[in-house]
Amino acid sequence: MATGWAGDGAVQDQIDATVADAIKRARSRAPRGPGLKRCEECDAPIPEARRKAVPGVRLCIACQSVHDEEEKAFSGYNRRGSKDSQLR
Repeated sequence: MATGWAGDGAVQDQIDATVADAIKRARSRAPRGPGLKRCEECDAPIPEARRKAVPGVRLCIACQSVHDEEEKAFSGYNRRGSKDSQLR
């Protein structure tokens, strides 16, 4: 089957690469080490239940919520561009 510039399986390769990048990014951002007893941004106490539930926790719930909202703004960016433009 003629596919133009894209080879067979190019779409799946791109999807696989995007998923692998997302997994790598998520793992690199996962907290590590012992959790803190006080938030590193606002110095509020972090409850013991949160420290047990989230190993390596560094932020209180309020600061974590703000952090998550800021990250959400950037999470949908596809640096590879649209599939249509690359596979034609």
